[in-house]
Amino acid sequence: MRLYELFMGPLDVAKPWQMSGVAGVSRFLHRAWRIAIGEDGMLSSKITDAEPCPEIARILHKTIKSVGDDIEALRFNTAISKLMELSNTLTGLDTRPRSAIESFVLLLAPFAPHIAEELWKLLGHPKSLSPEPWPTYDPTLADDDIREIIVQVNGKLRGRIHAASMISDGELVALAAREGDVKAKLVGKTVLKEIVVPGRLVNFVIAD
Repeated sequence: MRLYELFMGPLDVAKPWQMSGVAGVSRFLHRAWRIAIGEDGMLSSKITDAEPCPEIARILHKTIKSVGDDIEALRFNTAISKLMELSNTLTGLDTRPRSAIESFVLLLAPFAPHIAEELWKLLGHPKSLSPEPWPTYDPTLADDDIREIIVQVNGKLRGRIHAASMISDGELVALAAREGDVKAKLVGKTVLKEIVVPGRLVNFVIAD
């Protein structure tokens, strides 16, 4: 009932009670349970320790951002809608990254604390999830407007990265410097200048 009441609509708007809505929320909770737990009541064999693929990571980080924003604005109904969408995505996966499942459970906890606690325990955590930090998101994954950025060292192409259009020049330079081949080229070198063309290019000018 807690989840349904939060899902009914904006807090400041009167909403009619509908049993069909209760049934819909019940189906969501059942689906949330089955994401992690098999029919035998044990942890699903589909859960893997592998990292999420880029597309799932993008969906996850967008959801973390959206749910956090909605909670701050007291838009609990839309936050729950985002969790329903994420649950549909995770349910459709042949293998389900543990990190994504655990983030989903932490996002679910404010709305359905009892089932979230049980899922957390079955995922192998002996202690309550209450003191766990809220999931964080990567702005470069949560932004819809992702750009491919060319990274150069002394004017020569050394790599490509993907970054959100909203990223600052400083963050873009730091991200570019961590790219594998670029990082290797910068080791032990003095960077004389960092040239940034927002949304397009980063060029590190180093001393020979």
